[in-house]
Amino acid sequence: MSIELNHTIVAATDKKASARFLADVLGLEAGPEYGPFAPVEIPNGVTLDYFESDDGPITPQHYAFLVSEDEFDAIFGRIKERGLTYWADPYHRRAGEINTNDGGRGVYWDDPDGHKLEILTRPYGSGA
Repeated sequence: MSIELNHTIVAATDKKASARFLADVLGLEAGPEYGPFAPVEIPNGVTLDYFESDDGPITPQHYAFLVSEDEFDAIFGRIKERGLTYWADPYHRRAGEINTNDGGRGVYWDDPDGHKLEILTRPYGSGA
């Protein structure tokens, strides 16, 4: 039996703006709304479905995207073009840096609701 992640729901104060933010930075398209969701489909078929939460403050979550070296360059370029603050670590201690964990590259930045977004070119633990 094959088990794959199909979608996850991402809480947002403005689902359309948050979906566009992620799609723009990753170089993807925000899909048409369906029901209460504003989706962004990742090329491996997983969808992040943005949903406007009325349950109080948004609790930030972490979303990491494994990308190729060329995709990293393009996405990182868009992060810098937009003047977004970025970090080499999830604790936001190394601002303005990228990491080179496991022989790859990685960087973190926040979305408008404080969700921690990450791109990395090698899965953690894959070795150098």
